[in-house]
Amino acid sequence: MKIALDAMGGDHAPGVNIVGARDALTLYPGIESLFLVGDKATLERECRQHELTDSRMEIVHAPDVIGMSESAITGIRRKKNSSISVATDLVKEGRAEAVISAGNTGAAVTAATLKLRLLEGVARAGIASPIPNDFGLCNILDAGANPEARPRHLLCYAIMGTVFARHVLRVKQPSVGIMSNGEEDAKGTEFTKESFTLIKDYVDSGKASFDWYGNVESHDLFLRKLDVCLCDGFVGNIVLKTCEATAKAMSKWIKEAMTTNPARMAGALMAKGGFSAVKDRLNYENYGGSPLLGVNGVCIIAHGSSTALAIQNAIRVATESIEHKVNPHIVEAMKTIA
Repeated sequence: MKIALDAMGGDHAPGVNIVGARDALTLYPGIESLFLVGDKATLERECRQHELTDSRMEIVHAPDVIGMSESAITGIRRKKNSSISVATDLVKEGRAEAVISAGNTGAAVTAATLKLRLLEGVARAGIASPIPNDFGLCNILDAGANPEARPRHLLCYAIMGTVFARHVLRVKQPSVGIMSNGEEDAKGTEFTKESFTLIKDYVDSGKASFDWYGNVESHDLFLRKLDVCLCDGFVGNIVLKTCEATAKAMSKWIKEAMTTNPARMAGALMAKGGFSAVKDRLNYENYGGSPLLGVNGVCIIAHGSSTALAIQNAIRVATESIEHKVNPHIVEAMKTIA
């Protein structure tokens, strides 16, 4: 497996990217080549500092960086030698099979869509972001790539999300629902109602390879066996960031509450193992990155504030997507709506 890492992308780049790459090369022997893309002098210095000397690593020079606040399309057009553009070009040229970036999400989506193009039968690419629930993981799809989705896009997301859940997350029979403001069939906006009808017709045709729940509400993300939750990128991004902020706030409030007096501190010490287990389950770092499903190549988008552990796991998700041939399975599945 050959992977290109945008080593300059992210709030804590390039240090955490180098450490994450170093750890991934140690843990995942199936990686044949790992391209670190960015300013060569900077990356060479960071590699020396963090003792990354693996012979499978290669630095590819890219002098420019697209900032987090820059326009995605403008950045891709004007900065053709940016780290995300050059990393994506490696996949386009066949030198790499996957590209990973914790940088500007819009730039990563734009670069992958323009340079790699869409898989046959796919109407629009979407980001699948994992959220832990009582039964494993639920992927919100789309989590930000396509804020103005159409019903056909959500049907594509249902199919692609099912493929990812089955082949990478090893879910035998994935379940799919569409985010709405109530479980009743008549609830929702015109967009969600049209999407509901389109997907239900597809399910009723017997072609679907997933269980269809229909409309679901926000609490179903955590309490129901839901593997894929469909929505447009605007709603999905808000839901995802709300969940992340809630988890951080709850962690802070619990810590404050458990340290107000000696009795609570003693209780917290006794329950330390339980708190740590919950914290690990909620920690985005353990889930790596979010795949951009639908592009002709593997593209993993990591959190902007990724740590070395998050980068290491983003590389793991990329290797799993390659190993389990997600894209060929998506192409085959998309034939059911051709």
